[in-house]
Amino acid sequence: MDDFSDIMALPHHVSKTRRPMPPADRAVQFAAFAALTGYDEDIGETARLTDVRAELSEDDLAALDAAMQQLIAAEAEHPAASVIRFQPDTRKDGGRYVTYTGVFRHYDEAEKILYFADGTAVPAREICGLTLAEQPPLHCADHVCMDI
Repeated sequence: MDDFSDIMALPHHVSKTRRPMPPADRAVQFAAFAALTGYDEDIGETARLTDVRAELSEDDLAALDAAMQQLIAAEAEHPAASVIRFQPDTRKDGGRYVTYTGVFRHYDEAEKILYFADGTAVPAREICGLTLAEQPPLHCADHVCMDI
């Protein structure tokens, strides 16, 4: 019974109404199947590290407030400023710290957003550090600059 001798002599069924499937199409039925589509992307997303936003001390908050007031007071001169911001991650908890340097144009008091000459908008709630420069920056060779 294990060698199928009881069915070996039976005739092979051939359909009278359908054509036989081409061998290439038959092979597709047995092609590799990815049961876990998207799994690799999910694993990569889980492994991606994010930073935790550090709470600023009272002294740091006072220094940040003073720098913001100085920047807003100099709005008409359009000074150059460097902003360190905590950019929240859209997919998971945490985020990353990003440094942006540009020419300041306007502070929207109602929305609490800093606008820069190149169109960059930085929400005030994300700012962790702020420094004003005398001259607009020419290049970012001295430190790492990341686009926001």
